[in-house]
Amino acid sequence: MTQTPLPTSLERLPELARNLWWSWGRGAWAVFARLDPWLWRRTRHNPVRLLHEIAPERLEAAARDPEYLRIYDGVLRAFGRATRPDGGWCRRHHPALADSLVAYFSAEYGLHPSLPLYAGGLGILAGDHAKEASDLGVPLVGVGFMYPLGYFKQRIGPEGRQEEVYLRIDGELVAVEPALKPDGSRRVLTLDLPQRVLKVAIWKVSAGRTVLYLMDSDIEANAPEDRELTDRLYGGDREMRLRQEMLLGIGGVRLLRELGLEPRVWHANEGHTALMMVERLREKLQSGVDFDLAVAQVRSNTVFTTHTPVPAGHDSFPIPTVERHLSLVEAVGGGLGDSLARILELAAHEESWGTGFNMTRLALRLSGFRNGVSRRHGEVSRRMWQPLWPDRPEDEVPIVSVTNGVHVPTWVAPEMDQLLCRHLGEDWVDRLDEPGLWLRFAEVPDAALWEARRLLKARLFRFLRDRARERWSESGSEPGQPVAFGSLFDPEALTVGFTRRFATYKRASLVLRDLERFEALVADARRPVQFLFAGKAHPADEPGKELLRAVYQAARDHRFAGRVAFVEDYDMYVASFVVQGVDLWLNNPTPPQEACGTSGMKAAVNGVPSLSVLDGWWMEGHDGSNGWAVPGNGGGPGQDEHDAGELYRLLERQIVPLYYERDPSGLPVRWLGVVRRAIQTVTPAFSARRMLKEYVQRCYVPALAGEGRG
Repeated sequence: MTQTPLPTSLERLPELARNLWWSWGRGAWAVFARLDPWLWRRTRHNPVRLLHEIAPERLEAAARDPEYLRIYDGVLRAFGRATRPDGGWCRRHHPALADSLVAYFSAEYGLHPSLPLYAGGLGILAGDHAKEASDLGVPLVGVGFMYPLGYFKQRIGPEGRQEEVYLRIDGELVAVEPALKPDGSRRVLTLDLPQRVLKVAIWKVSAGRTVLYLMDSDIEANAPEDRELTDRLYGGDREMRLRQEMLLGIGGVRLLRELGLEPRVWHANEGHTALMMVERLREKLQSGVDFDLAVAQVRSNTVFTTHTPVPAGHDSFPIPTVERHLSLVEAVGGGLGDSLARILELAAHEESWGTGFNMTRLALRLSGFRNGVSRRHGEVSRRMWQPLWPDRPEDEVPIVSVTNGVHVPTWVAPEMDQLLCRHLGEDWVDRLDEPGLWLRFAEVPDAALWEARRLLKARLFRFLRDRARERWSESGSEPGQPVAFGSLFDPEALTVGFTRRFATYKRASLVLRDLERFEALVADARRPVQFLFAGKAHPADEPGKELLRAVYQAARDHRFAGRVAFVEDYDMYVASFVVQGVDLWLNNPTPPQEACGTSGMKAAVNGVPSLSVLDGWWMEGHDGSNGWAVPGNGGGPGQDEHDAGELYRLLERQIVPLYYERDPSGLPVRWLGVVRRAIQTVTPAFSARRMLKEYVQRCYVPALAGEGRG
């Protein structure tokens, strides 16, 4: 597909479009949106596609518009400052790290909805980590996969059955570029395997200063089974999963060597990436270092983040299968030799089906810095993995916690940004992790805060109506489906959001447990409550799909008067409307199975308080004034019934009355007090800014000095 020719004065638009900095740089999106607002919406905010489809006369008109050129020039100046290689907080505070390189390995990255290389929170966290590294000037290079089919598009049938549709990503229409050699030829990684050669294409994604290198085995020279290796996110059987993780870890290290990059800090995001440590161990063994010293050297500068508090959530494979695959690595690469048995021993873990090669155990044994993603998750992880350190009491197990945070510039709504600029200063983003800054937010007038919230809610409801209309026109959905998709939602009603992956432990249908009490909430003519649901179930998760079906059936139930909705195909694009536009964020996983959860943080940044069980981040985030906590019963019998009852009680007696209470001027002043506290307390403490500074100070700088231990 050929890009529309550009006027000379706008010739840098493609450069800006192919660096995802535009998606969070203040006002940068306006450079594209102003060219053709309708096409901007139709492309779902994808500037690369917009520049391919836009009419030439639109570009010519912009090139003659002084106001547009003023905005364009201002954005390019900001882009230059944001991508200057010698800038940022890291250079000022940690110059040795700024002169080094951190390699960040992740199986998924959530950077923008046009690049569906993420399935959920793990990928969004990785994307936010990469963006914040750019903002702070932390020299980070990401390694992952360029899945040609990405993650699936979701369609919901009339009976609520999830349908998965995979669409091939067109590299010309998204912000990716082939990685090139100095001579301009395409860079391809060659991996020698027994009886064949695997070719891996390398793609480059720019996110401000941060660069990601993504591997893609879909090359004609490869055998069919090898071409499918990186086909889609979390596809295939267990054997395929193991081969993917081998390519991610082993191939990822060799990719960096091919590029001539020499990281001094290595960060593994979840156990999928653990074989990165084995490949580095193999390199050291091949150079003549003995096994124990090689392990110590790998540990010394390796950071490992675990995200899973549930034993079944940690990838594990039969040891004979792993031994066979690693023996192949030894056959062509050398280095493992007699040490292979000791590597298998490092990962050996008792599973329900026998002894397995556990990726998390391997990563814990080969990393010198280990962390969970919330204080609560750190506690759970120390308890879960204490047998690896039998000589230490549980509270001394060397797994700390670095609580996740969200990239505020990505998730804050433009309307909220404008409000904050007026009252905190234009530079509030640069100082957002300073708690003292947020004391000034108390000075924001209630009327201004309420108006911002009403604008965001109105935008969400326009999105719901437009989305339902598009679905109707595209596929002829049944008459009841537009109602189920939220087309009848009332902008004056208290609107509760529940949007996340439909896994059973997240208990999406908990609020539907007592339908009589639920109906009383939603059908109250004077004080109605609306519930907006969205999320995908893993294609192989049948119980999760049943949960989704139950929620969708509630959205079609006439008893609930159109006050329950399910939004199809939840992704970052949908999330941007929902986390900004609802009034209350609902979160009710089964404790302690939520490692952290970040959707409630994104909501709070936009003035949406949480109603959540005390699990994950909310255990440290809730202070009694910034939202509501569902009291637990200690995990005893009848937990679902207990928690549902507490949800109803809080809604009926506290939340609904508070939302509908108005002062003489018509403002919900006491409700706005909770909104204000959510913004003040969550934004600085649960930002990616705070998170990444913590990683730098507690992990990266010590790892640079080689201080990691066993």
